[in-house]
Amino acid sequence: MLTFLDFEKPVAQLQAQIAELRAANLGADGGDQIDMGDELAKLEAKSADMLKGLYASLSPWQKTQVARHPQRPHFRDYVEHAFTDFMPLGGDRYFGEDHAIIGGFATLRGRQVMLIGHEKGHDTQSRIKHNFGMGKPEGYRKAIRLMDLAGRFGLPVVTLVDTSGAFPGIEAEERGQAEAIARSTEACLALPVPMVATIVGEGGSGGAVALASAERVLMFEHAIYSVISPEGCASILWRTAEKAADAAEAMKVTAQDLKELGVIDRIVPEPVGGAHRDPKAAIRNLADTIDDELTTLARQDVTYLQERRADRFLAIGT
Repeated sequence: MLTFLDFEKPVAQLQAQIAELRAANLGADGGDQIDMGDELAKLEAKSADMLKGLYASLSPWQKTQVARHPQRPHFRDYVEHAFTDFMPLGGDRYFGEDHAIIGGFATLRGRQVMLIGHEKGHDTQSRIKHNFGMGKPEGYRKAIRLMDLAGRFGLPVVTLVDTSGAFPGIEAEERGQAEAIARSTEACLALPVPMVATIVGEGGSGGAVALASAERVLMFEHAIYSVISPEGCASILWRTAEKAADAAEAMKVTAQDLKELGVIDRIVPEPVGGAHRDPKAAIRNLADTIDDELTTLARQDVTYLQERRADRFLAIGT
Protein backbone atom coordinates (compact mmCIF):
# COMPACT_ATOMS: atom_id res chain seq x y z
CA MET A 1 0.00 0.00 0.00
CA LEU A 2 1.33 3.42 -0.99
CA THR A 3 2.43 5.74 1.81
CA PHE A 4 1.19 9.32 1.33
CA LEU A 5 3.25 12.29 2.48
CA ASP A 6 1.78 15.13 4.55
CA PHE A 7 1.36 17.51 1.62
CA GLU A 8 -0.38 14.76 -0.38
CA LYS A 9 -3.37 14.55 2.00
CA PRO A 10 -5.90 15.94 -0.54
CA VAL A 11 -4.86 13.21 -2.99
CA ALA A 12 -4.97 10.58 -0.24
CA GLN A 13 -8.53 11.60 0.70
CA LEU A 14 -9.66 11.40 -2.92
CA GLN A 15 -8.01 8.00 -3.37
CA ALA A 16 -9.74 6.78 -0.19
CA GLN A 17 -13.08 7.99 -1.58
CA ILE A 18 -12.47 6.09 -4.83
CA ALA A 19 -11.57 2.94 -2.89
CA GLU A 20 -14.75 3.24 -0.76
CA LEU A 21 -16.93 3.62 -3.85
CA ARG A 22 -15.35 0.55 -5.42
CA ALA A 23 -15.82 -1.48 -2.24
CA ALA A 24 -19.44 -0.36 -1.76
CA ASN A 25 -20.29 -1.25 -5.36
CA LEU A 26 -18.78 -4.73 -5.21
CA GLY A 27 -21.40 -7.46 -5.52
CA ALA A 28 -21.42 -10.90 -3.93
CA ASP A 29 -20.20 -12.44 -7.20
CA GLY A 30 -17.22 -10.10 -7.33
CA GLY A 31 -18.69 -7.91 -10.05
CA ASP A 32 -20.07 -4.37 -9.90
CA GLN A 33 -23.65 -3.91 -8.69
CA ILE A 34 -24.18 -0.81 -10.84
CA ASP A 35 -22.16 0.83 -13.58
CA MET A 36 -20.06 3.55 -11.93
CA GLY A 37 -17.35 3.61 -14.57
CA ASP A 38 -17.89 7.21 -15.63
CA GLU A 39 -18.04 8.51 -12.06
CA LEU A 40 -14.90 6.63 -11.03
CA ALA A 41 -13.08 7.78 -14.17
CA LYS A 42 -13.88 11.41 -13.30
CA LEU A 43 -12.62 10.98 -9.74
CA GLU A 44 -9.44 9.25 -10.91
CA ALA A 45 -8.80 12.00 -13.47
CA LYS A 46 -9.32 14.60 -10.75
CA SER A 47 -6.87 12.75 -8.49
CA ALA A 48 -4.27 12.56 -11.29
CA ASP A 49 -4.63 16.28 -12.05
CA MET A 50 -4.33 17.14 -8.35
CA LEU A 51 -1.18 15.04 -8.02
CA LYS A 52 0.32 16.59 -11.14
CA GLY A 53 -0.41 20.07 -9.83
CA LEU A 54 1.16 19.32 -6.45
CA TYR A 55 4.37 17.94 -7.95
CA ALA A 56 4.69 20.79 -10.43
CA SER A 57 5.30 23.24 -7.60
CA LEU A 58 7.01 21.37 -4.77
CA SER A 59 8.94 23.41 -2.23
CA PRO A 60 12.53 22.35 -1.35
CA TRP A 61 11.28 20.86 1.93
CA GLN A 62 8.58 18.87 0.12
CA LYS A 63 11.20 17.58 -2.32
CA THR A 64 13.26 16.54 0.71
CA GLN A 65 10.30 14.47 1.91
CA VAL A 66 9.91 12.86 -1.53
CA ALA A 67 13.65 12.08 -1.69
CA ARG A 68 13.32 10.27 1.67
CA HIS A 69 10.11 8.41 0.84
CA PRO A 70 10.34 4.89 2.33
CA GLN A 71 9.06 3.31 -0.90
CA ARG A 72 11.50 5.12 -3.18
CA PRO A 73 13.62 2.63 -5.19
CA HIS A 74 16.96 1.72 -3.64
CA PHE A 75 20.19 0.14 -4.88
CA ARG A 76 18.79 -3.41 -4.99
CA ASP A 77 15.85 -2.22 -7.13
CA TYR A 78 18.22 -0.66 -9.68
CA VAL A 79 20.25 -3.86 -9.81
CA GLU A 80 17.08 -5.89 -10.39
CA HIS A 81 15.47 -3.71 -13.05
CA ALA A 82 18.32 -1.90 -14.85
CA PHE A 83 21.45 -4.03 -14.56
CA THR A 84 22.20 -7.67 -15.31
CA ASP A 85 24.92 -10.12 -14.29
CA PHE A 86 25.56 -8.27 -11.03
CA MET A 87 28.44 -9.88 -9.14
CA PRO A 88 28.79 -8.30 -5.67
CA LEU A 89 32.28 -7.90 -4.25
CA GLY A 90 32.60 -7.55 -0.49
CA GLY A 91 35.12 -6.42 2.08
CA ASP A 92 37.76 -3.70 2.22
CA ARG A 93 40.69 -6.07 2.92
CA TYR A 94 41.40 -4.07 6.10
CA PHE A 95 38.54 -4.47 8.56
CA GLY A 96 35.39 -6.08 7.22
CA GLU A 97 32.22 -5.75 5.17
CA ASP A 98 29.94 -2.71 5.17
CA HIS A 99 26.38 -3.40 3.99
CA ALA A 100 25.54 0.30 3.60
CA ILE A 101 27.73 0.53 0.50
CA ILE A 102 27.36 -2.24 -2.08
CA GLY A 103 29.35 -2.73 -5.27
CA GLY A 104 30.46 -5.15 -7.91
CA PHE A 105 30.62 -5.97 -11.60
CA ALA A 106 27.39 -5.43 -13.55
CA THR A 107 26.14 -5.06 -17.11
CA LEU A 108 24.09 -2.11 -18.38
CA ARG A 109 22.64 -2.41 -21.91
CA GLY A 110 25.42 -4.80 -22.91
CA ARG A 111 28.18 -2.64 -21.38
CA GLN A 112 30.13 -4.03 -18.42
CA VAL A 113 30.57 -1.52 -15.60
CA MET A 114 31.66 -1.30 -11.99
CA LEU A 115 28.50 -0.46 -10.04
CA ILE A 116 28.77 1.08 -6.54
CA GLY A 117 26.06 2.63 -4.39
CA HIS A 118 24.31 3.13 -1.07
CA GLU A 119 21.58 0.78 0.10
CA LYS A 120 19.12 2.01 2.73
CA GLY A 121 16.85 -1.04 3.01
CA HIS A 122 13.07 -1.34 2.68
CA ASP A 123 11.88 -2.54 6.09
CA THR A 124 13.07 -2.35 9.69
CA GLN A 125 15.26 -5.44 9.50
CA SER A 126 16.96 -4.51 6.21
CA ARG A 127 17.39 -0.87 7.26
CA ILE A 128 19.25 -1.98 10.39
CA LYS A 129 21.37 -4.38 8.32
CA HIS A 130 22.29 -1.64 5.84
CA ASN A 131 22.67 0.99 8.58
CA PHE A 132 20.12 3.23 6.83
CA GLY A 133 22.59 3.80 3.99
CA MET A 134 25.19 5.45 6.22
CA GLY A 135 28.57 4.13 5.17
CA LYS A 136 31.41 3.33 7.55
CA PRO A 137 35.15 3.58 6.76
CA GLU A 138 35.24 -0.01 5.54
CA GLY A 139 32.46 0.83 3.06
CA TYR A 140 34.40 3.71 1.52
CA ARG A 141 37.61 1.66 1.50
CA LYS A 142 35.69 -1.09 -0.31
CA ALA A 143 34.58 1.52 -2.86
CA ILE A 144 38.23 2.54 -3.33
CA ARG A 145 39.19 -1.10 -3.91
CA LEU A 146 36.43 -1.52 -6.50
CA MET A 147 37.38 1.70 -8.30
CA ASP A 148 40.97 0.45 -8.45
CA LEU A 149 39.71 -2.81 -10.01
CA ALA A 150 37.64 -0.83 -12.52
CA GLY A 151 40.73 1.16 -13.51
CA ARG A 152 42.80 -1.97 -13.99
CA PHE A 153 40.15 -3.70 -16.12
CA GLY A 154 39.15 -0.56 -18.04
CA LEU A 155 35.55 -0.57 -16.84
CA PRO A 156 33.51 2.63 -16.46
CA VAL A 157 32.29 3.34 -12.92
CA VAL A 158 28.62 4.01 -12.17
CA THR A 159 27.60 5.15 -8.69
CA LEU A 160 24.12 5.49 -7.17
CA VAL A 161 24.18 7.89 -4.23
CA ASP A 162 21.46 7.76 -1.58
CA THR A 163 22.60 8.59 1.95
CA SER A 164 21.88 11.13 4.63
CA GLY A 165 25.65 11.12 5.27
CA ALA A 166 28.45 8.87 6.43
CA PHE A 167 27.95 7.09 9.76
CA PRO A 168 28.94 9.47 12.62
CA GLY A 169 29.37 6.84 15.34
CA ILE A 170 32.45 6.66 17.53
CA GLU A 171 33.57 3.33 16.06
CA ALA A 172 33.60 4.88 12.57
CA GLU A 173 35.71 7.77 13.82
CA GLU A 174 38.09 5.32 15.52
CA ARG A 175 38.59 3.53 12.19
CA GLY A 176 39.32 6.76 10.27
CA GLN A 177 36.04 7.89 8.76
CA ALA A 178 37.31 11.28 7.54
CA GLU A 179 40.42 9.77 5.98
CA ALA A 180 38.39 7.05 4.23
CA ILE A 181 35.99 9.61 2.76
CA ALA A 182 38.88 11.79 1.57
CA ARG A 183 40.64 8.79 0.00
CA SER A 184 37.43 7.73 -1.75
CA THR A 185 36.97 11.23 -3.16
CA GLU A 186 40.59 11.17 -4.31
CA ALA A 187 40.07 7.77 -5.96
CA CYS A 188 37.08 9.14 -7.91
CA LEU A 189 39.08 12.12 -9.18
CA ALA A 190 42.05 9.94 -10.20
CA LEU A 191 40.06 7.25 -12.04
CA PRO A 192 41.57 6.39 -15.45
CA VAL A 193 38.11 5.40 -16.74
CA PRO A 194 34.81 7.27 -17.27
CA MET A 195 32.63 7.81 -14.19
CA VAL A 196 28.94 8.72 -13.97
CA ALA A 197 27.38 9.44 -10.56
CA THR A 198 23.67 9.81 -9.86
CA ILE A 199 21.97 11.25 -6.80
CA VAL A 200 18.93 8.96 -6.69
CA GLY A 201 17.50 10.05 -3.31
CA GLU A 202 19.42 11.89 -0.62
CA GLY A 203 22.92 13.13 -1.28
CA GLY A 204 24.18 14.12 2.13
CA SER A 205 27.56 15.62 3.07
CA GLY A 206 30.96 14.02 2.40
CA GLY A 207 29.35 10.59 2.51
CA ALA A 208 27.74 11.44 -0.82
CA VAL A 209 30.64 13.38 -2.37
CA ALA A 210 32.94 10.39 -1.75
CA LEU A 211 30.99 8.45 -4.40
CA ALA A 212 29.94 11.39 -6.57
CA SER A 213 33.18 13.14 -7.60
CA ALA A 214 32.63 12.23 -11.25
CA GLU A 215 32.93 14.10 -14.53
CA ARG A 216 29.18 13.66 -15.04
CA VAL A 217 26.86 14.06 -12.05
CA LEU A 218 23.19 13.29 -12.64
CA MET A 219 20.31 13.85 -10.25
CA PHE A 220 16.73 12.65 -10.10
CA GLU A 221 14.11 15.37 -10.44
CA HIS A 222 12.97 15.11 -6.82
CA ALA A 223 16.28 14.15 -5.19
CA ILE A 224 18.27 16.46 -2.89
CA TYR A 225 22.01 17.10 -2.55
CA SER A 226 23.58 19.19 0.19
CA VAL A 227 26.52 19.57 2.57
CA ILE A 228 24.24 18.91 5.58
CA SER A 229 20.63 17.89 6.14
CA PRO A 230 18.06 20.71 6.42
CA GLU A 231 17.40 19.65 10.02
CA GLY A 232 21.11 19.78 10.85
CA CYS A 233 21.47 23.20 9.28
CA ALA A 234 18.43 24.51 11.16
CA SER A 235 19.77 23.14 14.44
CA ILE A 236 23.02 25.04 13.92
CA LEU A 237 21.54 28.34 12.70
CA TRP A 238 18.32 28.57 14.70
CA ARG A 239 18.93 26.00 17.46
CA THR A 240 15.80 24.10 16.40
CA ALA A 241 15.07 21.50 13.73
CA GLU A 242 11.59 23.00 13.30
CA LYS A 243 13.15 25.52 10.91
CA ALA A 244 14.18 22.72 8.52
CA ALA A 245 11.85 23.99 5.76
CA ASP A 246 13.50 27.43 5.89
CA ALA A 247 16.93 25.82 5.82
CA ALA A 248 16.03 23.67 2.79
CA GLU A 249 14.91 26.81 0.94
CA ALA A 250 18.12 28.70 1.76
CA MET A 251 20.50 25.81 1.07
CA LYS A 252 19.44 25.26 -2.57
CA VAL A 253 19.19 21.49 -2.19
CA THR A 254 17.00 20.70 -5.21
CA ALA A 255 18.12 19.37 -8.58
CA GLN A 256 16.80 22.47 -10.32
CA ASP A 257 18.83 24.83 -8.10
CA LEU A 258 21.97 22.72 -8.33
CA LYS A 259 21.75 22.47 -12.12
CA GLU A 260 21.58 26.26 -12.28
CA LEU A 261 24.59 26.55 -9.95
CA GLY A 262 26.62 24.07 -12.00
CA VAL A 263 26.96 21.51 -9.21
CA ILE A 264 25.22 18.81 -11.27
CA ASP A 265 25.12 18.26 -15.03
CA ARG A 266 21.76 16.71 -15.83
CA ILE A 267 18.34 16.20 -14.27
CA VAL A 268 16.67 12.81 -14.76
CA PRO A 269 12.85 13.09 -14.93
CA GLU A 270 10.68 11.08 -12.55
CA PRO A 271 7.12 9.78 -13.09
CA VAL A 272 4.35 12.13 -11.91
CA GLY A 273 4.17 11.78 -8.13
CA GLY A 274 7.79 10.71 -7.69
CA ALA A 275 9.90 7.64 -8.40
CA HIS A 276 8.12 5.66 -5.68
CA ARG A 277 4.84 5.71 -7.63
CA ASP A 278 6.32 3.98 -10.68
CA PRO A 279 9.77 2.64 -9.77
CA LYS A 280 10.23 0.70 -13.00
CA ALA A 281 9.62 3.78 -15.15
CA ALA A 282 11.99 5.87 -13.01
CA ILE A 283 14.69 3.20 -13.16
CA ARG A 284 14.24 2.88 -16.93
CA ASN A 285 14.67 6.66 -17.34
CA LEU A 286 17.86 6.56 -15.30
CA ALA A 287 19.28 3.56 -17.18
CA ASP A 288 18.68 5.33 -20.51
CA THR A 289 20.41 8.49 -19.25
CA ILE A 290 23.43 6.67 -17.81
CA ASP A 291 23.84 4.65 -21.00
CA ASP A 292 23.71 7.86 -23.05
CA GLU A 293 26.35 9.51 -20.85
CA LEU A 294 28.68 6.50 -20.94
CA THR A 295 28.44 6.35 -24.73
CA THR A 296 29.56 9.98 -24.93
CA LEU A 297 32.34 9.59 -22.34
CA ALA A 298 33.73 6.45 -24.03
CA ARG A 299 35.03 8.67 -26.82
CA GLN A 300 37.05 10.89 -24.44
CA ASP A 301 40.75 10.66 -23.62
CA VAL A 302 41.64 9.50 -20.08
CA THR A 303 43.73 12.58 -19.31
CA TYR A 304 40.91 14.82 -20.47
CA LEU A 305 38.43 13.02 -18.18
CA GLN A 306 40.70 13.44 -15.13
CA GLU A 307 41.28 17.13 -15.87
CA ARG A 308 37.57 17.66 -16.43
CA ARG A 309 36.73 16.15 -13.05
CA ALA A 310 39.23 18.33 -11.21
CA ASP A 311 38.21 21.49 -13.08
CA ARG A 312 34.48 21.05 -12.51
CA PHE A 313 34.87 20.71 -8.74
CA LEU A 314 37.39 23.53 -8.44
CA ALA A 315 35.00 25.79 -10.36
CA ILE A 316 32.05 25.23 -8.01
CA GLY A 317 31.32 28.38 -6.02
CA THR A 318 33.57 30.68 -8.06
